[in-house]
Amino acid sequence: MNIVIDAFGGDYAPVEIIEGALIALKKHKDLTITLCGDEIKIKEILNGRIERISISHAPDVILNSDSPTTAIRTKKDSSLVRCFDLLKHDDETVALISAGSTGAILSGVIMKTGRIKGISRPTLAPILPTGTDRSVILVDSGANVDCKPVNLLHFALMGSAYYKIMTGESNPRVGLLNIGTEDHKGNDLIKETYPLMKELPINFIGSVEAREIMSGDIDVMVADGFAGNVLLKTLEGTAGTIVKTLKKSIKSNIFSMFGALFMKKTFKELKMKLDAHRYGGSPFLGAKKLVMKCHGTAKRDTVVATIEQTIRLHENKLIENISNMLSQTTLQEDENE
Repeated sequence: MNIVIDAFGGDYAPVEIIEGALIALKKHKDLTITLCGDEIKIKEILNGRIERISISHAPDVILNSDSPTTAIRTKKDSSLVRCFDLLKHDDETVALISAGSTGAILSGVIMKTGRIKGISRPTLAPILPTGTDRSVILVDSGANVDCKPVNLLHFALMGSAYYKIMTGESNPRVGLLNIGTEDHKGNDLIKETYPLMKELPINFIGSVEAREIMSGDIDVMVADGFAGNVLLKTLEGTAGTIVKTLKKSIKSNIFSMFGALFMKKTFKELKMKLDAHRYGGSPFLGAKKLVMKCHGTAKRDTVVATIEQTIRLHENKLIENISNMLSQTTLQEDENE
C-alpha cells in the first residue's frame, strides 16, 4: 500500500516528518511512501535512503496564515495540494498524512477527495486518554463550528465505527455533550438531536457533561465543533497547568525534590499516558479516502504512530464500515450543505 505524506506540513517539517516516514518503512515491509515537497531538500535529508520512497516535487507550502480555501485553489504546486492530487487520482495511494493547516486539509477533503455518499460533513476525531485503560474519541473537535442535528448524528455513527477499529470494542458507548444529563437540558440543537440519536444503530448512553469525558465511562463524545474545540483546548490547558504547578511544587524545597526521586517512574508513566501524541493523528471521518491530520508539533514518533494508525484503519476498512452503518439508517445528506 502507498501513503502520501506532506513533507513540509507542521512545525518540525521536513526533517521530523521524513525521519518518521523512514522509521515506519523499516517496520512495515509492504508499505511504500510518497513524499511531497521540495525535491532538493527532501533528497538532502534522505541522504540516499530511498528504498520504497518516491518524491513528488512541490516547491510551494501552504501556511497557517493562508486562507484555507484560497490556498487549496491557488497554491497548486504546494506540498499539500500535490498530496491531495495523488490521493484522488492514484488508485494505489490509500491515504494522506499531513501536520499542516487543519483548515487547508479540511478544504482539501471537501474540494479534492469528496465525502462518503450520504455523509453531510467530514469531521475531526482525536483520541484522548482517560483515567482508566480505555481511551475516548471526541467528535467533532473543531472542524464544524455550526452544526445541525444531521451532522451530529453522522458524527456519532462515524465515531462509533472508528472506535471499534482502533480499540476492538464491539459496542462503544456514545454520549452527547451537554450541560446536564437530564433529557430536557441543552440548547435547541441538543434537544432536537437527542431523540434522533436514540434511533441510531449505536450504543447511545444519553447526555454527558464535559467533566465526564476523561472518566473512562464513555467511549465516543459527540459535540458540535465549537463546543468540542472549547472542551479540547480546555483539557490541553488544564493538563499543561497541572504539570507546570507540579514541577513548581517539587522544586519548592529539598524534601519534595527528594520525594520526587522515588516517584520518577510514576511521573514518567503518567506523562506517557497523558501524551496525546502517542495515539497518532486524527482522521477526517467522512472523507472518501483516508486523510489523517497530525498535530502541528508532531515529531518522528507521532508520524510513525500516525502511519501505523492509518494502516490499521485501511486494513480494517473504516470507510466501508461507515458506509455500512449509514445504510442501516434513514438519515439523508442535507442537500444545502
